[in-house]
Amino acid sequence: MRELAAHAGYSPMTAVADPPQVRPVAASGPARPAQPGAHPVAVLAVILAGAAAALGLWWQDTPSISGLGDWLTNAGRITGLLAGYGVVVLVALMARIPPLERGIGADKLARWHAKGGRYTVSLIVAHALLIIWGYAVAAHTDVVSQTATLLTSYPDVLMATVGGLLFVGVGLVSARAARRRMRYETWYYLHLYTYLAIALAFSHQFSTGADFMHNRPARGAWSVLYLAVAAAVLWHRFVTPVRHAMRHRMRVAGVYREGPGVVSIVLTGTHLEQLPTQSGQFFRWRFLTRGLWWTSSPYSLSAAPRGDHLRITVKALGQHSAELARLRPGTRVFAEGPYGAMTAARRSRRKVLLIAGGIGITPLRALFESLPGRPDDVRLIYRASRDSDVVFRDELTTIAAARGAQVHFVLGSRAELGHDPLSATALTMNIPDLRAHDVYVCGPDAMIRSVVSALRQARVPRRQVHHESFEF
Repeated sequence: MRELAAHAGYSPMTAVADPPQVRPVAASGPARPAQPGAHPVAVLAVILAGAAAALGLWWQDTPSISGLGDWLTNAGRITGLLAGYGVVVLVALMARIPPLERGIGADKLARWHAKGGRYTVSLIVAHALLIIWGYAVAAHTDVVSQTATLLTSYPDVLMATVGGLLFVGVGLVSARAARRRMRYETWYYLHLYTYLAIALAFSHQFSTGADFMHNRPARGAWSVLYLAVAAAVLWHRFVTPVRHAMRHRMRVAGVYREGPGVVSIVLTGTHLEQLPTQSGQFFRWRFLTRGLWWTSSPYSLSAAPRGDHLRITVKALGQHSAELARLRPGTRVFAEGPYGAMTAARRSRRKVLLIAGGIGITPLRALFESLPGRPDDVRLIYRASRDSDVVFRDELTTIAAARGAQVHFVLGSRAELGHDPLSATALTMNIPDLRAHDVYVCGPDAMIRSVVSALRQARVPRRQVHHESFEF
């Protein structure tokens, strides 16, 4: 620890009593059993198999192709089939299906969803352009006239056009440059128009799609696919949260100030021990009070889950999070979850390094408390620009003393420290056996990218680096 402090500007601390609302427990205590999660490679294989099946459907229904118009039209059919399949995959990825959330992680699912969304919108636009162009060539007319003919003469094409424009609109507002200029709540509710777009597109596929009009087995399989994903969304995003709300009856027990703009919210309820919650996970919280009930936000547990209460810690980064400091005890809470894969189940090495930045300490504080291990097996590095930005200083010191772990606070800007304390050089200098560690990282998105890059430069295997981000 002295060596690390000398190189990284760490500040030593003394143990103090823990606040009464949080009771650190020995890391050797019983851990909640990890539930199985889906493997990312297996999920990708299933997705690709579905895309191949969609192409097989086109191949089966296409005996021959002749002429430019036919080639263009069939290219439009292919892009239409893949787009129709793509929207189902996009919805399934965000249906909050527990095995996907546990095995892949919410942030990776969101990245897959975003990347898949770009491909799907491109396929939708290509489908429309290719079909119009192909029909125009076959009819020996121009593209503008053919567009008018399709809109006025073919059933459901107008509705499909509206659906396609909705997809394009949602894609535009989901672009990174656009997201930075709007509130999360605005983006979220605009995103809901995707469901209307899917409904319009589904009707169009059956009314004019050459692969479905006279192929009953294909219609049946396609319908089952859409209905199965719709049922998953209904069950996991609506029915299950309502069932949990009625069973667990969560309420705010207290709100505690942790630092400037940072509060911890302790929640109580009934049968909380039956929730399959693990340290490192998060819930999507909806506080049923005026001004907050209409939106839910993801916040990680900031203490290891216990049977009688849960705790989250929130920093005021916007209007919604700032309002949480004004919550009153007794406020009812609607919680969806638990979600997230940054848990002890990902651990593959005896030694563990936790690297936190800012308010990203919240899930790592819970892991620091609950990860099993012998003395010196678990080490926490907490990066902050100023001493006032440090949260849980006393709690972390108490936990470290109780379990024989190490906690290091890296304070100050790079200019003040004279170097990047989380670079590959600094990490390997201070932790010579870095590659023998599992590393959990949580903090601002830019910091996560920088630390993960540094770990890769230090040749830490990718499978030993675990992180999640809530940026939308």
